[in-house]
Amino acid sequence: MNPSCLVLAVAVAAAGVEIEEATLAELQDSMSAGRTTSRALVEGYLARIARLDPGLRAVLQVNPDARDIADRLDRERKEGVTRGPLHGIPVILKDNVATGDSMETTVGSLALAGNRSPRDAFLVERLRDAGAVVLGKANLSEWANIRSSHSSSGWSGRGGQTRNPYALDRSPCGSSSGTAVAVAASLAAVGVGTETDGSIVCPSGATGLVGLKPTVGLVSRTGIAPISHTQDTAGPMARTVADAAVLLGALAGPDYRRFLDPEGLRGARIGVARKKVYGASPPADRIFDAAVEEMRRRGAVIVDPADIPHLGEYDDAETEVLLYELKAGMDAWLPEWAPGARVKSLADVIAFDVAHSGEEMPFFEQDLFVKSQAKGPLTEPAYKKALEKCRRLSRKQGLDAVFAKHRLDAIVAPTGGPAWTIDLVNGDHFSQGSSTAAAVSGYPSITVPAGQVFGLPVGVSFIGKAWDEGMLLRLAYAFEQATHHRKPPRYLPTADLSGR
Repeated sequence: MNPSCLVLAVAVAAAGVEIEEATLAELQDSMSAGRTTSRALVEGYLARIARLDPGLRAVLQVNPDARDIADRLDRERKEGVTRGPLHGIPVILKDNVATGDSMETTVGSLALAGNRSPRDAFLVERLRDAGAVVLGKANLSEWANIRSSHSSSGWSGRGGQTRNPYALDRSPCGSSSGTAVAVAASLAAVGVGTETDGSIVCPSGATGLVGLKPTVGLVSRTGIAPISHTQDTAGPMARTVADAAVLLGALAGPDYRRFLDPEGLRGARIGVARKKVYGASPPADRIFDAAVEEMRRRGAVIVDPADIPHLGEYDDAETEVLLYELKAGMDAWLPEWAPGARVKSLADVIAFDVAHSGEEMPFFEQDLFVKSQAKGPLTEPAYKKALEKCRRLSRKQGLDAVFAKHRLDAIVAPTGGPAWTIDLVNGDHFSQGSSTAAAVSGYPSITVPAGQVFGLPVGVSFIGKAWDEGMLLRLAYAFEQATHHRKPPRYLPTADLSGR
């Protein structure tokens, strides 16, 4: 399908509720009142996928059992049983999250085509227990964007190039690109992404979503294809902060809705990070400055600047850690979670890509895989030294230091600049970003829509202390309720240059 011919809007009513931009609360209210059913919601989202996804390439596969699961949950509701705010809600998963059902788990790679994992990842068990309908698997940057230093975000050998629904020639950013696009385009109610460094917050920012990267360890990583056991985490991607809070609660356990306070900015001490995360995109910087002033008007105590120390000084060490941990993690994950696959190790995947280079490497190669394969075990001094540097500079001498110095509740920074044009020849070209400090430290961050530049969404990120997701949700919700910056996508062929 030619993206320039993508239909501008698809309105699919699901037996009493318009699902485009519908919140979880609205969907639940409609089901509780008998105006719609989980089965009708599934049918509505599948209809949108059929109409829109050929031009977006966000969904790798739909769950052939989704209708039956919805029927079962509808029967439970009729019998007076509801499992919570996700009961009957269609959710989409990034395709690095294993499911023990009839869907494949491939991480976007043809090397895993046909792979059926033996069981659900633990977070999928939690979602099913909460009553969610796993609607399908989302496209992603193949192998979560760790294969090549010249990759194009959202491209996989299995799914092709995912496109940003706000401007179809623009990148969706980050490896959770398919999840972001699917949720932004209302192809599912909410979605689960994963992040090692930026892969939840960047695509969420680029597609007008709320994306929350939790503290590493809050959400189980069992069954998720790994890059780094010290940085990987799954997290919610949603169109509202309230929906993100509901999904995080299902993934992690606590009910985070209690933190949703429209006056949550009042009295909060918020530091403004500018050094190395600000200045690359003047239009986005103006939006960020306006966001900070809005927080001040809403009662926040603004400390400006409150720059994060040592940013940029541990980039090489981070790469070293990821390369070591990738090899160790993949060599352990493949035999357990892809036992029937033809590849059993990172070395096997490298060989497969070479043998199938026309399909797997038509645009960029696998230099990061090759570097990772050359690394030794995690007992090597080089790995230990790099990991110690990352933790020291990102935590004690980084975020911990600036939080303590200014007595901050959170740090705010631009999530990134407007989405760049897709470039399969040269790969991604980021303008700016603020994900690394939270990623390397393992601390939480959340991005919220802050405005648009020529029709392209940009977000602001709140970075918090370890295990302080509640504070971030409080601040993000208050900002969202004060501004309501999210606008639904228009599926334009290119950016709207008629105005900012």
